[in-house]
Amino acid sequence: MATALVVQNAEEGGPGRWAEWLPEGGLGVEVVRGHAGEVMPGRLEHQALIVLGGPHLPDDDETAPWLAGARALVRQALDRRVPVFGICLGAQMLAQVAGGEVAGGHGEPEFGSTVLTLRAEAAGDPLFQGLPERPAAIENHVDAIVRLPPGAHWLASSELCPYQAFRVGDVAWGVQFHPEAGPERIAQWPEGRAERHGVDREELRRAAMREDAAAARVWREVALRFAAHVRGGGVSRPV
Repeated sequence: MATALVVQNAEEGGPGRWAEWLPEGGLGVEVVRGHAGEVMPGRLEHQALIVLGGPHLPDDDETAPWLAGARALVRQALDRRVPVFGICLGAQMLAQVAGGEVAGGHGEPEFGSTVLTLRAEAAGDPLFQGLPERPAAIENHVDAIVRLPPGAHWLASSELCPYQAFRVGDVAWGVQFHPEAGPERIAQWPEGRAERHGVDREELRRAAMREDAAAARVWREVALRFAAHVRGGGVSRPV
C-alpha cells in the first residue's frame, strides 16, 4: 500500500477522520508528531505528504523548531512532484514555501462550521470537481494566507477568508479549513482559544453537528480522491 507521511503540529490536531478514510482509499498513514519531539525525516520517502494544522505560523521556528524540517519536506515534495495536502497551518506552509504570503492575526478569525463557496476553477480540479457548490467545513484559524503562490489555482473562498482552498501545480493542495475534523474536535480545542474571540465552543459544536452528515460525505470523498490521485487511479464519482 502507498503511504502518506502526516506531519502533526498540535496534540489536538491529529489526522482525525482521514486516518480511516485514506486507508479506505488505499493510502496508508504514518504520523510524525513534531509537537511531541519526534524528528522530521530528512528525506521524504513516502508517496504523499500531509501537513496538519496547529497554533503557529509556518515559519515560527523559535516556538516550534520542527517546522523547519516540515518546510523542507514540503519543498522536496514540490520539487519531486510528490502529492501534498496541507490543512490550515499546512496550507499556509504550502503557500509560503511555493512563493505566497501568510500573515498572523490577519482579518476576521473563523471558528466552527463555515460555509465555503467553490470557485469556477474547482470544476476542473481532480479533488474538488463535482462537489456541492457551498459545502460546510470546520474552521479554527486566526492567521491567513494573504497572497497565493504564483500560478496557483484558487478553488474556494468563504465570506471572511478568501483563500480557503488552492492547488499548486497538479499535485499539491492546501485548504484553510479542516476536512479531517468532526464536531467532536471542537471540544478538544485549547481552553480559551475561541472564547477570547467571543464565541462559545458548545454552540459551535452543536451547529457543526447539524451540518456534519452532509459535510462528512463531501470531505470523505475528497480524502478518497486524494488517495486515488496518489495511487494514480484517477478520481471518484461526484458527490
